[in-house]
Amino acid sequence: MSRVVLVGGGGREAALAWRLAQSPSSIELLVTHPNPGWPEGVTLRSASTVAEQVALAQSVQADLVVVGPEQPLAEGLADAITEAGIPCFGPVRAAARLESSKAFTKEICAAVGVPTARAVVADRSDPVSWEQALRRCEQGRVVVKADGLAQGKGVVVCQTADEARAALEEMGRRFGDAAQRIVLEDLLVGPEVSVFALCDGARAVALPSAQDHKQLLDGGKGPNTGGMGAYAPCPLVDDEGAARLVREVHQPVIEELARRGSPFRGVLFAGFMLTEDGPQLLEFNVRFGDPECQALMALWDDDLLTWLRGAAAGRLPDGSPRFREGASCCVVLASAGYPVTSDKGRPIPEPPDVPSVVAFHAGTTRGGDGVLRTNGGRVLGITGVGGDLQEARRHAYDAVARWRFEGAQFRTDVGAG
Repeated sequence: MSRVVLVGGGGREAALAWRLAQSPSSIELLVTHPNPGWPEGVTLRSASTVAEQVALAQSVQADLVVVGPEQPLAEGLADAITEAGIPCFGPVRAAARLESSKAFTKEICAAVGVPTARAVVADRSDPVSWEQALRRCEQGRVVVKADGLAQGKGVVVCQTADEARAALEEMGRRFGDAAQRIVLEDLLVGPEVSVFALCDGARAVALPSAQDHKQLLDGGKGPNTGGMGAYAPCPLVDDEGAARLVREVHQPVIEELARRGSPFRGVLFAGFMLTEDGPQLLEFNVRFGDPECQALMALWDDDLLTWLRGAAAGRLPDGSPRFREGASCCVVLASAGYPVTSDKGRPIPEPPDVPSVVAFHAGTTRGGDGVLRTNGGRVLGITGVGGDLQEARRHAYDAVARWRFEGAQFRTDVGAG
């Protein structure tokens, strides 16, 4: 029997646990954070720090550690797990800089010729570079990004100089050290798409494309969030197109990291803008997207354990993982006040199981009274599957109507084109 420790407790991890629990392999799954939506048979062993998570993996003699969120990877969890002799699905800290430092991503892209927007990198402690940033702001039409981790909220699209200057100031106040350095990119135009690849340090294997909905409100309006919904696959990038992007972008990047002595083992997530001049890289993430992971796991039709273990061990299986035909659509129900605050404690209805729908818990809790309640910003990822995207959307939104709680925020246009 394989003993697997899953680090994290949000919607992404709920989707991974749900799919791992269906593995045809014999598996004992332990999780590090509470989530009322964990599958039956999962064991909670609370471990919130890197040291605690390493100690847990050692104490249970884990065969594999799967790291869901980016923060532990940036803190070196994969390094410590690997040093303990346990395979880890998730890159070491030096490779995780692809997400924890946008300036590092620009450096890697330049080294291997990945197309991406022109950028200025500025440090608040360096008057010369900061003056360059201010001059770039004067031109307008710039994307201002915090260099470090900002929970998916450290990006502001600015049309005017005033908006750009205000974004520079606000990021410093809001994100602190993560915004000590700032990356200012030329504003690109076009639809966005997410392309994922499983990587074993030497080889990158493409997964289906997906499309996220980052803004809070319909039509891409309102503030940036961690993600208000996603669907897969995205018709703008078919399986052949995803495989081509992985060959041209993910593969040379992981080869460069290996050359530098930091093999990338885990999932590499690339966000692209499909411009008139072709796909341009927007950013890398070193973990599954949230909520893209929910959409992908709903379509996964293979033994997830085999693929995660193969990536962690440096030996991915031959070929590509199987996915079911059709499409999936994940609609996020967020609490009132999100993304600035979260309204906690609201009761959540618990209807009976709905065919073709999975509700992945993200920000929920169940108290001593047994009532399911809101406990965070993004609360549930209601994920429907169907023979096509239209059917998947219908299943998801029919279920949203049943799971809505007081103050719930959600977009009505996820997957609508």
